[in-house]
Amino acid sequence: MNRRARRLLLAPALLLLSAADQPILVPDVSQREVEIQYSFTGADLLLFGAIVYPDGRQPKKPADILVVLKGPDQSITMREKQKVAGIWINADTARFRSAPSFYAMASSRPIEQVVDQRTAAIYEMGVEKLQLSPSSLNESAELDRFQAGLIDLRERAGLYVERAGTVEITEGVLYRARLPLSARVIVGDYTAETFLVQDGRVVAAAVRDITIRKSGFEQFMAVAAEEWPFLYGLAAIALAVGMGWAAGAIARRF
Repeated sequence: MNRRARRLLLAPALLLLSAADQPILVPDVSQREVEIQYSFTGADLLLFGAIVYPDGRQPKKPADILVVLKGPDQSITMREKQKVAGIWINADTARFRSAPSFYAMASSRPIEQVVDQRTAAIYEMGVEKLQLSPSSLNESAELDRFQAGLIDLRERAGLYVERAGTVEITEGVLYRARLPLSARVIVGDYTAETFLVQDGRVVAAAVRDITIRKSGFEQFMAVAAEEWPFLYGLAAIALAVGMGWAAGAIARRF
């Protein structure tokens, strides 16, 4: 299920929850827009908010909070290399239609102590529960291996992050969590989802949108490449030729 479909299903669910006198989440983020420049080395986003209980009555057992930050989905092809006659060649491949370009999750407790496996899978709580939508006809064991490889690569790049036990809940109604944005994030629309969990059930959820975009010279280059690809290509070729000529002239002089 893609993100748009999940949000369409989430809206009526939230109305039903509200009608049943369930608690309501009032979330926000420290930055609704993040600008990427050539010097961008990453950032920390603060996700915070309040839990509004009916008539102000808090449950006897404290609730849990999970926050999930997701980037735009990507179609990814994973290739496994094998060494044949001393040469590395591409062997098996697997294709995933909807791998999040970025995924970060924080929770008030370890995820296995908050929800069961089924609930975690429904709401994609944790990198192991991501629904990557494989489109290739590989066997189940092969797909599991490729999915584990994709997750490992993105975890090492700082693009998939889990921070269990880092959501701070104050007086049972205020919460805050910090999630890191890698310097390798792509531009696009991101979603920050917050879940309130009571006795293993998601009783409230809310979403905030975040936009990551290029600015300055990087934005100009991106717009030029998209709007005027022919002129952009000619300028790139002319720049490369000019730099090559200049390097040659300097080498001849010295």
